[in-house]
Parts: sequence; structure tokens; C-alpha cells
Amino acid sequence: MLTYAALSPHPPLIVPYIGADRLGEVQHTVTAMKAMAARIAESRPDTLVFFTPHGNIFADAISALVEPQLSGDFSNFGSRVQGQACFNDLELLNEIGRRCSDANIPMMAVDEKLASKYRFQITLDHGILVPLHYLQEAGCGDARIIALSVAYLPLSDLYQVGLLIREAAAALNRRVAVVASGDMSHHLTNDGPYAFHAEGPQFDNLMKQLLSSGDVNGILEIPEELREAAGECGYRSVVMMLGALDGMSFEPQVFSYEGPFGVGYLVAGFTPGSDRRPSVLEHIRQRESQAIKARRQAETMPVRWARMVLEEYVRNGKRPLLPDDMRDLEESRAGAFVSLKKKGQLRGCIGTITAVRPNLAEEIAANAISAGTQDYRFEPLEPQELDELIYSVDILGKPEAATRDQLDPKNYGVIVSSGGKRGLLLPDLEGVDTVEQQLQIALQKAGITDREPYSIERFKVTRYT
Repeated sequence: MLTYAALSPHPPLIVPYIGADRLGEVQHTVTAMKAMAARIAESRPDTLVFFTPHGNIFADAISALVEPQLSGDFSNFGSRVQGQACFNDLELLNEIGRRCSDANIPMMAVDEKLASKYRFQITLDHGILVPLHYLQEAGCGDARIIALSVAYLPLSDLYQVGLLIREAAAALNRRVAVVASGDMSHHLTNDGPYAFHAEGPQFDNLMKQLLSSGDVNGILEIPEELREAAGECGYRSVVMMLGALDGMSFEPQVFSYEGPFGVGYLVAGFTPGSDRRPSVLEHIRQRESQAIKARRQAETMPVRWARMVLEEYVRNGKRPLLPDDMRDLEESRAGAFVSLKKKGQLRGCIGTITAVRPNLAEEIAANAISAGTQDYRFEPLEPQELDELIYSVDILGKPEAATRDQLDPKNYGVIVSSGGKRGLLLPDLEGVDTVEQQLQIALQKAGITDREPYSIERFKVTRYT
């Protein structure tokens, strides 16, 4: 049973023994946190489920801390106060994990051994510790907890995780409150830690308005460009929280909003009702499917050919004939990369630096098949995945020798070579913003160490979508 849902900001400053004499600067948030925590305590949850954006964040999987006892402190913020500790609700967590597996939503279990091997975080982060402080103070000290980190999965998957949590709780007759941890925009003023962006106040005002009215669809339809420009860290937590309320009536309440340090702090709560309302999950899926269809209707010729080839090969084990309206692809030769994405994440990418086949049509066809079936980082594509794929084709210009100061990761790809080792990185990739990042990744792909001498080439790319 879902007893309550809440959105909590997480600046450590609002914890009294950290904020100390500065607590008055965030007094509205402190007062609101106490009121929200009291509402949760009144709902008598057996378990508190937290969604945090500051744990172990993966592109393609929710992560969960799975040690029997979970603890953490604010030592990273200069505190010497003893940390907080709670028992993990492993029975409920296992049930959630099973349901996520059945729904093909990946969930990674992070235990002490895995954390030690890969340097993952095994303690509770401040995204959980801040609201937990107020919840324990309000009387939830005996409640077990579950610590889940958000992921860069499609919104439909994040939303469904929230619903699966509620269903798992009902199956185990567990009273559960969910807490979405997250701050709003980090770009409210030039006086804060980040520069002012006009989208910051715009995003925060929109979120406050939509949450106060309980407009789930409105929240889910906030453009990604606006969210990114605002620099928020709570949106995905909110989506998971709203999923837990899917199909239920609820009473929303915004307890407070303020942005005293250039970062928006919004405290809100949602009391579940007994009435039913239409599920939003199918609507989200339909919107994502329509977005893929719209993209395919606007496909360029190279992309349409790559998709035709891969779909025919995966479904029937053969390549189609080149349609007459694509004969222009036979008129030139060039290296080409075919990239596949599924649910926003890379699903395969194979290409050639220079032309190795008779024409561009052959180059794209061969690399499309390889991207879907021979990229060693992924399992070969299954037919049921084809409708979820997004394609892009990069056609490479002729490489030219370059120096480090002639590189530009936005406009030029890079090739590094040392002896027989060679590594390539395409331009304009998400998360690759500097020359140093571009070279480091290219060197890593080539297996070239920092101590080895290497040559650099740059190349232009025409990207087709």
C-alpha cells in the first residue's frame, strides 16, 4: 500500500548541525521539510523508498544498494556528527527487482563487493540523508528503507518503476512511502554556484505550477531542452514518484519553494486517494512510439537505407536490393559509421575510416549489419528490438594531419595512431566537450598509453538522421 509520496530538496545546509547559523537563510524550506516529514510519519509507513540522483547513476539501469544495513554521513560536507543508519527492506527490494526483470527494466544490485571492485558508492548519499534526517526526527526511525538511484532510461521505464514499487508493496502487504529527492534549477541567479539561465526560473515556475495542480501529463511533457538548460537534478526522481501514484487519485500540496542560493528548493507532498484515475503509462509509451515514427518519416536517404538493410537482415537473414530512388548512393565512395540507439542509449556502432567497398551504398549496408550484429559490446539484435531503434549515419571526409590546438570536438572527429594501433572518435558526441576528453577516449580505444608517441588526424563528418 502506498501511504504517501513526496518531493524533497537535498541541500545539506538545511540539516541543522551543518547549516548552523545559516539555517535562517533557508527557513521556508526547513519549515516545509518538517511539515512534509510529519505527513509521512502520520501515514505510518513500514518502508521508505528513496529515489536519488546522487547515488550510482547508470545510463541503462536503475541501481539499488543491497547491503542488509545502510548508513551514511555528511563528512564530505565537513560534519563530524555520527551518521545515520537504517535496515534495508531486502524482501521488498527483491520483489521490486523481480518485477523490474519481468518488465525488461534493468536493475543493478550494488553490494560491498561490487562497490569495492568498481569504486561504486555503497553508503547513503546526501540525496537520501537530508530527507532521512527530517523523517527520523518526525518519528520514522523504525522504518526500513530502500535506496534507489535514478537512471538515464526512457521516462516510460522510470515511471513504470514507480508503479512496480507500489505493486510489489501491495503483494507483500507493505505500507510504503516514496520520497523523490532532487533540487530544481541550479541556474536561478549569477550569485549562486552556476551562471544564470533564463530557463532556470521558467522550469521552476512550471514545475511548481504543475505539481500543485497534480498535472502528471504536463510534467511528463516538459521538453528535455528546457530541463537541460535549467540544470535541474530532481526531474527523473519526480517521474519515478509519479509512477507510484499512477492510476490513483491524489491530493497535491506544495509546502514551499525558494531559491536563496541560486538553486531551487521545492518541497511537495501527495496524499493518495481511494478513487481511480486513468493510467498515464500507456500514454507515455504511445508518445515515445510516435516520436520514433515521426523521426522515421523524416529520415534521410542514408539512414533509410541503413534501416532497410538491418531490418531485412535481422528478420530474414538477407540484404534487400537498393531501391531505384537511392541510386545516388552508388555514385560516391567514403568511410561511414552507422550508429544505433535504443531507449536513448547506444545499441551498436560500427564504421570504416576510409572507403573499403565499391560504393557508399555497400559501405552503409555492411556497416549497418555489423552495428546490429557484430559490435562486441552488445548482444546481436533481436527482431522485437527493431521498432525501438533510432539510426544515424556519419559519412566521413578525408582525414588530415592535425595538431592538438587544431582539434575541435564539436566540429572535427579525431584519429590517433601509434605503430599499428589506431583509434577513432566521431565529433559532436554527448559528454565529449573538450579536446582532452576527445583525445583520451580515442587513445583508450586504440590501446595507446600516455607514454607512447602518437600522431593525430582530424576529419569532418556529415551526420544524417
